[in-house]
Amino acid sequence: METTVIIGASHGGVQVAASLREMNYSGRIILAAEEPHLPYHRPPLSKALLDPAQPDGLMLRPSAFYEQKDITLRLGKRVDAIDLDKHIVRFGSEEAIGFDHLVLATGARARIPQIEGINLRNVLTLRTLPDAKSLAASLTNAQDVVVLGAGMIGLEFAAVAARTGRRTTVIDATSRPLLRGLSPEMAQHLQQMHEANGVRFIFDDGITAIEGNEAVTAVMTQSGQRIKADLVLVAVGVVPNVELAVAAGIEADNGIVVDTHLQTSHEGIYAIGDCAAFPANGGNRLRIESVQNATDHARTVAASIVGKRQPFNKVPWFWSDQYDAKLQIAGLWNGYDQAILRPSGNDGSFAYYLFANDKLLCVEAINAPGDHVAARKILSDGLDLRPEHLADPSFDPKLFMRQQPSHS
Repeated sequence: METTVIIGASHGGVQVAASLREMNYSGRIILAAEEPHLPYHRPPLSKALLDPAQPDGLMLRPSAFYEQKDITLRLGKRVDAIDLDKHIVRFGSEEAIGFDHLVLATGARARIPQIEGINLRNVLTLRTLPDAKSLAASLTNAQDVVVLGAGMIGLEFAAVAARTGRRTTVIDATSRPLLRGLSPEMAQHLQQMHEANGVRFIFDDGITAIEGNEAVTAVMTQSGQRIKADLVLVAVGVVPNVELAVAAGIEADNGIVVDTHLQTSHEGIYAIGDCAAFPANGGNRLRIESVQNATDHARTVAASIVGKRQPFNKVPWFWSDQYDAKLQIAGLWNGYDQAILRPSGNDGSFAYYLFANDKLLCVEAINAPGDHVAARKILSDGLDLRPEHLADPSFDPKLFMRQQPSHS
């Protein structure tokens, strides 16, 4: 029987399996993951720090789904090797499974900087359900929280810590929050929002040492500041999990290298999600760390496996919950030369429309879901939205997208 093996059971891996069955794939599907839990939602781990002692509420699908769809789960199982010549994956030295198609959804892991004291108790990362359990338990007794890294996970956790009354400091080596993820205009808004909730930011600085005997008590910065801390979250980015692929002879370069169909350097082997470096923006390779990117990748790969090959061309979009603000982003802001602020309502909601040479690149919205949904449609269909459209106070992006012909 034809067999598809999926290594990695987060959003992307589960979506490949689900999409294959939706597309009437009749072959065997094996979904393997090192974690012993049923596959679960990861965004709530940082966005709200939901009670991780109740993992059932985080499940992507109930256990019955996998039985009904005849998807074989191999949880708590580590794939140790891929044999490209024999088309098998090896679980240790005693078990091997053959495959016709292989999907690498191996994700990424937290980057751990080489800092003195990094292994002290209550110095934590946030990537998995066990991480969230440890972080939630440590936060219960913490008063002084330091977050190393002003990326999305760092800011989301800082919002949780500050909102629950902890003295919270965010330290980042760059000059502003989300240097690679947001426009300076939106980043400034987020920083001001955090500061209004008591968060202290230290930019252009880093941690040189973490002090403490068994548990952390303070951090020392490069600029010589000593900051009291009984909980440190290390959120300085991720490292794509490419080792398994590289050991098998699959090309990798800041991610597993794939083509426009998400196929690796070897036919019939695909990579998706956080571990995949795919061509975008005129051929430049990107790795995008988002749930939606992983699930869109998954649907594209499933279509290839069932013989409906198509290039991946989805507009990336993201979201983040911080305090009472829902940040939603459609597109990529890099390279913009004009930012137009559009208030969305009397409640403080707004959106930045970012253009390059009068062409819309990205829309960043706060509590403005109408602008976000319209932006995704406008970008995906190639609609000719121009800065002069936004000069009209009565401009309605939803009405615009319904009236314009598609240019995609």
